[in-house]
Amino acid sequence: MVETLNKYCNSLTNYSRWETREVKIGDVAVGAANPIRIQSMTTTDTMDTIATVEQTIRMVDAGCEYVRITAPSIKEAKNLQDIKDELKKRGVHVPLIADIHFTPNAAEVAARIVEKVRVNPGNYADKKKFDIIEYTDEQYNAEIERIYEKFSPLVKVCKEHGTAMRIGTNHGSLSDRIMSRYGDSPLGMVESALEFIRICEDHNYHDLVLSMKASNTQVMVEAYRLLVNKMIESGMNYPIHLGVTEAGDGADGRIKSALGIGALLEDGIGDTIRVSLTEEPENEAPVAIDLADRYEDREDHKTIIPVDDLPYNPFDYQKRSSFEVASIGYKNPPKVVADFSKLSEVNYSDFEKVGLKYSEELDKWNMTDAAADLIYLGKNELNFDIPNNCKAIYDFEFWKSLDNKSKGFPLLSITKYISAKEKSFLMNFVLLDLDDVLSDDFEKIKNDEKVIFIIETDNSHGMPEQRRIFIDLLNKEIKNPVIIKRSYGNLEEHKLMLFSSTDIGSLFVDGFGDGVWIDSENENKEFINLLSFGILQAARVRISKTEYIACPSCGRTLFDLVEVTNKIRNRTGHLKGVKIGIMGCIVNGPGEMADADYGYVGSGVGKITLYRGKEVVKRNIESEFAVDQLIDLIKEDNMWVEPVAQD
Repeated sequence: MVETLNKYCNSLTNYSRWETREVKIGDVAVGAANPIRIQSMTTTDTMDTIATVEQTIRMVDAGCEYVRITAPSIKEAKNLQDIKDELKKRGVHVPLIADIHFTPNAAEVAARIVEKVRVNPGNYADKKKFDIIEYTDEQYNAEIERIYEKFSPLVKVCKEHGTAMRIGTNHGSLSDRIMSRYGDSPLGMVESALEFIRICEDHNYHDLVLSMKASNTQVMVEAYRLLVNKMIESGMNYPIHLGVTEAGDGADGRIKSALGIGALLEDGIGDTIRVSLTEEPENEAPVAIDLADRYEDREDHKTIIPVDDLPYNPFDYQKRSSFEVASIGYKNPPKVVADFSKLSEVNYSDFEKVGLKYSEELDKWNMTDAAADLIYLGKNELNFDIPNNCKAIYDFEFWKSLDNKSKGFPLLSITKYISAKEKSFLMNFVLLDLDDVLSDDFEKIKNDEKVIFIIETDNSHGMPEQRRIFIDLLNKEIKNPVIIKRSYGNLEEHKLMLFSSTDIGSLFVDGFGDGVWIDSENENKEFINLLSFGILQAARVRISKTEYIACPSCGRTLFDLVEVTNKIRNRTGHLKGVKIGIMGCIVNGPGEMADADYGYVGSGVGKITLYRGKEVVKRNIESEFAVDQLIDLIKEDNMWVEPVAQD
């Protein structure tokens, strides 16, 4: 058994859900043996009853089991009754959740109407003004007492009316007091929630659901794990709501959500989920359903040898140490493998799909920021030279037949490598599964400085099996670089995106992996290549493009988020490594975009406030000039480069 110090799930190798207590949210219970519940949030003006009702119905039709609606003030909270009544008239009885920020009086009104209220400890009764950077114990305890007085009335209303509550901590909206003691950290997020939980328990109120949301997947995964760990220590078992906040839209939003949510679902953590996309809210539920449904029959997976001792800290990211083999491993960013082995012939045009474009006129290769690093050709011999910083991989027997073996590197099994008389003097790729790592043969090749491991799995519980390989490597102090390979056959494209993001991204957020190889019968090589780079970016281990931390919109939003996000993306999409937060209102401003370089935040109708990090730079700019001024700010910081014209 993994020692209690690091325990955050039932098992790291045997799939089972961490059992939580059941909480009734209207007629739809969450936790315990109930299925993983699906939810989303409206984007309409809460005062527009009909628009909110009709959007809610579309969300329910898409698979939502709970619908969250913002209530920024008492008037919106009161209008929740009209929304609820109109839904009932139309035969829709979905439980409603009121989303509350800053306004305890609105929460107390809403708690008498809807089935659940969501509060954020960082801005419900706490404060974030940076008035006091260091709190004495006396000041800290005085703040706790003040919060107790502010929060207790809502707890009493919820208890009286049978209303559930989500205590939802957000990474970027931790209060001054929490920041002073715990910093901007997963521990601070957890302690922020625990303070409010203790108040609830003091009133003998337990209808709670908890969340630890962040736009940074490493922080998000660590915070949820730490939350479960602290609950285990304290004898708590409240249901858990999963979500990556401000994930964005399109492929990026889905990859990032699948990585963060999936990493936790793999370990049996999570009772309800929301995928936050900067799109219409009815697009969110189908993605969440695909993620949740994957675990319905997971218990019957092939047995994996249990982990007795965890040789790394699951609550604090640290990259696994490896030595370098031909620029793979050590401190180099993870590499991407493009698989051309299933093609009958490989041409220049195939390379263009993976970011490598050849100019015949100049006899020169041009490489994008998302250019594959390794090309697996199998038994295909090229009739042209590949770029110098790109490496070709061949099946071992075919590699042996090459006239010039320095043009590529062999891929072979562990037994073949041991018996081979002819090997590459520089780099050899050795295929391994967990059985190979536990075999006697493995002892003969471990720490061979000319070997890169390619790890595979055919286990339906594949991520934990591959994680088990890394745990064994750590325990045995084996430092060979490792490329993570997963095979998906002809899996449909949208599921391939979600499942590979979970399977591979989960390992990278734990610091495991020096490369990624997605094996698929999908012929869209560009899709597979961009997916691979997207996973690495979402895991924060290799940055290949601009990152947008964009909120999914709600009734508080002060501009069209989809339109503005696309406008900003069109102007700044070439700024590799720059992180831009695009937030519809101040609630989702400096809080949600905690680690963005720049922020574009709605501060009034037609007004935008710009941030550098968490600091306001320009207030209340007319929206028609705001994107230009954002670009001026980036230029002022010498972060701007002119886009390269495309041929």
